[in-house]
Amino acid sequence: MKTLVLAEKPSVAKELARVLGARQKHKSHYEGAQYVVTWALGHLITLAEPEDYDDRYKSWKLEDLPIIPGEMKLKVIKETSHQFRAIEKLGKRSDLKELVIATDAGREGELVARWIMEKIRWKKPFKRLWISSQTDQAIKEGFAKLKPGSDYNRLYQSAVCRSEADWLIGLNVTRALTSKYNAQLSAGRVQTPTLGMIIEKEKAIRAFKPVDYWLLQADIGTFQAQWRQAGSGEARIMDRAKAEDLSRRLGGQSGKIIRLQKTEKRIPQPLAYDLTELQRDANRRYGFSAKQTSNILQRLYEQHKLVTYPRTDSRYLTSDMKSTFKSRLQSIAVGPYASLARNVLKQPLQVSKRIVDDSKVTDHHAIIPTEQTVLLNSLSNEERKLYDLIVRRFLALFYPPCRYDQTKVQIQVSGETLWASGQHMKDAGWKEVYGSSDYTDDEDEPDNDSGPEQLLPELKEGQTVTIRQCRIQARQTKPPARYTEASLLTQMEKHNLGTPATRADIIEKLLHSDTIERQGASLAPTGKGWQLIELAAEELRSPELTAKWELELERIAKGQGQMKIFLDNIRKQTIQLVQEVKQSTVDYVPHNLTHKKCPDCGERMEERKGKRGRFYLCSSRDCGYRQAAEPQLANKRCPQCRKKMEIHNGKNGKYVQCRPCNVVEQLDGSGGKAAARMNRKLVEKYSDNAPLGNSLGDALRLALEQQQSDK
Repeated sequence: MKTLVLAEKPSVAKELARVLGARQKHKSHYEGAQYVVTWALGHLITLAEPEDYDDRYKSWKLEDLPIIPGEMKLKVIKETSHQFRAIEKLGKRSDLKELVIATDAGREGELVARWIMEKIRWKKPFKRLWISSQTDQAIKEGFAKLKPGSDYNRLYQSAVCRSEADWLIGLNVTRALTSKYNAQLSAGRVQTPTLGMIIEKEKAIRAFKPVDYWLLQADIGTFQAQWRQAGSGEARIMDRAKAEDLSRRLGGQSGKIIRLQKTEKRIPQPLAYDLTELQRDANRRYGFSAKQTSNILQRLYEQHKLVTYPRTDSRYLTSDMKSTFKSRLQSIAVGPYASLARNVLKQPLQVSKRIVDDSKVTDHHAIIPTEQTVLLNSLSNEERKLYDLIVRRFLALFYPPCRYDQTKVQIQVSGETLWASGQHMKDAGWKEVYGSSDYTDDEDEPDNDSGPEQLLPELKEGQTVTIRQCRIQARQTKPPARYTEASLLTQMEKHNLGTPATRADIIEKLLHSDTIERQGASLAPTGKGWQLIELAAEELRSPELTAKWELELERIAKGQGQMKIFLDNIRKQTIQLVQEVKQSTVDYVPHNLTHKKCPDCGERMEERKGKRGRFYLCSSRDCGYRQAAEPQLANKRCPQCRKKMEIHNGKNGKYVQCRPCNVVEQLDGSGGKAAARMNRKLVEKYSDNAPLGNSLGDALRLALEQQQSDK
């Protein structure tokens, strides 16, 4: 008897089959003496569409909403049905005794496998492969320690709840908005409150009014000091006259050091990466989008086998991994990491609770390098950058804290107080791993009002110093910064919007639906986004409701929540949200509506952005006419200026036109009214009463001859 192994992707199935000795390659599976390894293509099964329940739902009508099936049905995805049929056929084989779920070890991976099992009616025993890396060793150890499939029933229930909640709320609210306002308006359980946060930030930016203020810097020769208000410590001076008065009074005066405080500061190593933190760092340092980071990371995990499971929300490691730390460090001791790794390996590894803490690891531990030997030249530029972040963060875990002396000096001058501060590095510690790069684990902008950091000379309390001169620095308060993907991910994590595995997709969905746009590194709402947030129910705009749902999903996965109670609440909420849309009196006017009329139905067209540039789309949802805003260029060149001609659609078919010369020709060469008219005009233009043949070619040849004779 053999075991059926179900992987999530063909590439993973191929590696599993190789390690398991299933070397016979078939169209939809691999087979060996003990194992048959097959694969899904992502999701093969999905929740049924409304029209699968009733044909009347094929048309989107407000009066049909909300659509709340008594029991949610599943359907096979048409595009990948061939692979489902292949798995279904394998499932009927009598020589297969059990199934091993080898899809991604997470909520969505569990859903992929369980829905396939449900649809093929798998009744035999099943087990779960739960591994955190794709190395040969990890696969062998995982198959040696397979877990009962029933251990993950609660995780599956959580996945079903998430999927059905997104269907009920997303589909119904989207249909309600689209039907009521006759526009493509998309809303969802996570994407709408995320858009709401971006809108709220934009409101704060627009409401902001800059205020002028001044800072006073004092030059004391060997160091710089800054005036601060006694008591409050505030450095900002809101009155320029006061700043000038202070400058005049303090310049050239002698002061006394009334307080000198020296303390040792310790900065502990940054925690290992989870997915969200890695996405933030990659965005801050390299400008990678969250989705881009996820895709690169997946390649490092699956293809190169250099990092552990990516979709994790933990920043700690487990105690059973301690024995692997040395071999992991040895595997990365190449190229720029060789000396850094050797420094750590010279002595016993210092493993603290900051690195290993079983109580803070849920399904998966933090993202770290595997024991696979790395060939840096085999990585693309993007892969190398992301791998570099992961390796250096892992190395930093085993270096000591960064230690420096922080000195603060308080100076009394003519009744006013000046402050100076300085740092002296004692031990760079883990910062040695990052070399000269200015590493910081804080994404906030530096405080430019706090005065310069400097190396202070040897000073003593009671010492007299002289203010050589004072400089006034004019400043202006700044508005709140727009969200970058890094800071938006932070807020999504803070409000528990989505999961590490889904947040990147949510941001991409908002971008593709034209509700937000990238402006450099920042994210800003579009006109459509502004209107959509006003049309959506107030409860759906706020992150609190969605955060509550997300926490409940986690409780279900841990066996602390009830699936039925959660879905009953979602159904009630769906009815309420749809009702609010129906009763809303807010109007919607597309922000990108043009004066261009649709040639099919006469409605005005919207201008949109696509992968291939701008295009026009009919504003009528029933029409759907689409036209490129920037005409395509043909390979055909203008006979006069020799530039490529534009392709257009006319009543008599496609034609090409040169705008500068206004030359028009039918694409198929058969002529047409437009082409004929242009031909006659060209003949008249170039004839100059000279005898001509009957063709345009004759006219053009004569024109060229005339030009040459004129020269």
